[in-house]
Amino acid sequence: MLAIVCPGQGSQKPGFLASWLELPGVRDQLTWLSATAGIDLVAHGTTSDADTIKDTAVAQPLLVAAGLVTLPAVVGHDTALSGVVGVTAGHSVGEITASAAAGVISGEQAMVFVRERGRLMARASAVTPTGMTAVLGGEVDDVLHTLASHGLTPANINGAGQIVAAGTLDQLAALKDAPPAKAKVIPLAVAGAFHTQHMASATDTLAGYARAIGTHDPRIRLLSNKDGAEVTDGTEVLRRLVTQVSSPVRWDLTMKTMRQLGVTGLIELPPAGTLAGLAKRELRGVEILALKSPDDLDAAARMIRDHAAPATTDDTTAGA
Repeated sequence: MLAIVCPGQGSQKPGFLASWLELPGVRDQLTWLSATAGIDLVAHGTTSDADTIKDTAVAQPLLVAAGLVTLPAVVGHDTALSGVVGVTAGHSVGEITASAAAGVISGEQAMVFVRERGRLMARASAVTPTGMTAVLGGEVDDVLHTLASHGLTPANINGAGQIVAAGTLDQLAALKDAPPAKAKVIPLAVAGAFHTQHMASATDTLAGYARAIGTHDPRIRLLSNKDGAEVTDGTEVLRRLVTQVSSPVRWDLTMKTMRQLGVTGLIELPPAGTLAGLAKRELRGVEILALKSPDDLDAAARMIRDHAAPATTDDTTAGA
């Protein structure tokens, strides 16, 4: 079984889409998505600097667009992906990409939704200076206890010994000064305490927008990063896309479900690397590809031949 996974905010790097725009049709598609998002995604994917693409209102549309324009190069133009991809999932904002790949929403709907998501989260972040810090290593219980003692939220529990703390800059500074035993703390290039109650105002507004968005049920297995469960109802997928803005991401449970389902190959869409790295430590024996440039497409095609098998959402779901 082949899995396609879509990365979240913080994975973007300056110029990461430049080589992809050399493929036929990619520049035109990205230009169209730029018009939908109301920002120049071509420039942001090729020439904008790190500070520019760190901006939440830029980073989130850029990440979703990157997945939408590169996915056809991997699997062809079958938007349902049936017979090619057995399961898909996305980390944080990447779940919007995965939902579009599964046919729940269109690419244009995805771009409008992520445009508003990024704008609202940026606005929420401006209320109080907040951020996120990765905590690597340490005993899980000790890490969680330390975060609680500093008033921080475990916003991402990613598995492979990685938990991301979120909260005010003062709280994160206290964590840096008094980290958990045997753990390393690394500030992340994000501009807010995402997946916490600091984002509640964004969630409330997105819920109103979501009532006007039509959905379809997923055409392939789609896992929720809320709890790793397969979601088979399009309306529920959209509801989870709204609520995840202010609730933690459980990527550890998402990978657990992939393991239970019998995933044998995993491809991470651009800007790839973060989720592939987590999978290498958690999904032993699974072939993993971080799709970083068109040079990796031959490897992706070979993985599709080796791992793709028809899968339907009627099969038994492995809960997590």
